[in-house]
Amino acid sequence: MLIFVGFGSVVSRSSLMVSLSLFLVGFLVLSCGAIAVQRNLNESEIVMEEGELLGLFDVIGSLLDEPGWAEVHPEPCTDTPWPGIECEIGQDPPIFHVTTIHIGLDVATPPCQPSAKISDSLLKLPYLRTLSIFNCFVTSPVTLSPALFGALSSLEHLSLQSNPFLSGEVPPSLGNISRLRVLSLSQNNLQGNIPRELGGLANLEQFDLSYNNLSGEIPEEIGGLKSLKILDLSSNDLEGPVPFALGQLELLQKVDLSSNSIHGRIPPELGKLNRLVLLDLSHNFINGPIPETLSDLEQLQYLNFDYNPINSLIPLFVGSLKKLTSISFSGCGLIGPMLNSLSSLKNLTALSLDNNSLTGTIPPNLGSLPNLDELNLSHNKLSGELLLSEMFIKRLGNRLDVRGNSGLCTSYKLFRRNISTYLQIPVCLGTEGIVDNVTCPKEQPGDFKPRIHSSRAPAQDPQFISSCFVLFHMLSLL
Repeated sequence: MLIFVGFGSVVSRSSLMVSLSLFLVGFLVLSCGAIAVQRNLNESEIVMEEGELLGLFDVIGSLLDEPGWAEVHPEPCTDTPWPGIECEIGQDPPIFHVTTIHIGLDVATPPCQPSAKISDSLLKLPYLRTLSIFNCFVTSPVTLSPALFGALSSLEHLSLQSNPFLSGEVPPSLGNISRLRVLSLSQNNLQGNIPRELGGLANLEQFDLSYNNLSGEIPEEIGGLKSLKILDLSSNDLEGPVPFALGQLELLQKVDLSSNSIHGRIPPELGKLNRLVLLDLSHNFINGPIPETLSDLEQLQYLNFDYNPINSLIPLFVGSLKKLTSISFSGCGLIGPMLNSLSSLKNLTALSLDNNSLTGTIPPNLGSLPNLDELNLSHNKLSGELLLSEMFIKRLGNRLDVRGNSGLCTSYKLFRRNISTYLQIPVCLGTEGIVDNVTCPKEQPGDFKPRIHSSRAPAQDPQFISSCFVLFHMLSLL
């Protein structure tokens, strides 16, 4: 009896626990559903502060040719999201804030109006982190207000690109935006110097002022940009030397100072940039020799020194940078022979050494580089027979340029196969000695003149020899 009662008590308690568990589960499900519903209701009721909303309307109204924008989108963060505008919900109080304004060809925004300008109402958007305006100021002149941009302390990304009527100077007050990570003002019409104050942007990762009309020297204060990874100051009117302070920016991956008037020698400190992938100093007035410290740039893939008065040998270290894919030293006044070590650069896709004074022969092992797709050695003083493989010459086609080397010639075998006609170099005398069933005398060492015997045999007749040379010359021009 006691045992039965005890067993029944156990069963009753188990049933009670099960019922209680089911009740709790059901309560939690209902509670979560209620919370979710309430949250959705709350989100639909979240709005923006009136001042921030009106500020956004004014900023967009001053840029886009869309007069009825405010009426169509009275709540741009809560109804149909407006292209190029992003909002986030703040914590306290939970209301929408504008964080991104992006005007450009890659978003479905209306075109900019002819009198587009940057409104001071940007100051009413205190949570704005990204401002990007592309190809908007194309009719009426626009300048960057120092008072306006110095006060946008929340900005992390400022990109104003391809605006031909954006002119004036780069505001020094941009140096006050301590959170800035991207500053891109490329392809505009900005003038004046690069402000030294920008050197205080310790969080800046990308700095692009390319394709403007900036002048003066690159300030040494640029060494303060400790987080910088990309530096592009190309296509301006900058002068002075390459600053030593660049060597302090250990995170740099790209340096492009091309198409300026920079002069002097390359500072050895650039060899400290061991993460550098691209170095472009082309079209300046930089002198040689190039420091051997650049041999430490083990990550370098693109090296361009085109059209600088280097006037020295090809730097020996170039052949040791195994990750190089593109090397260009066109028009640098290079002298001496080509480096055999270039043939060890298995990743090389393009090599341009044209318009120099290089001498000697072309290393035949260049033809064994598996990825080489462009080779320009034209207009040098190279000589001897072109010993690049037939397969390599066919593969490159007209991307192989060896014109303008008066001492360079090709084999009769290649000539007969019509492989090298586009190379525009003559057939080497004596490689076969036969042209169209006509035997010509082989060249002699030293002066490349045929030996003339006293015999009047047809093959050694001076008039016949002259005809052969004319024939060779005509064939070489085919």
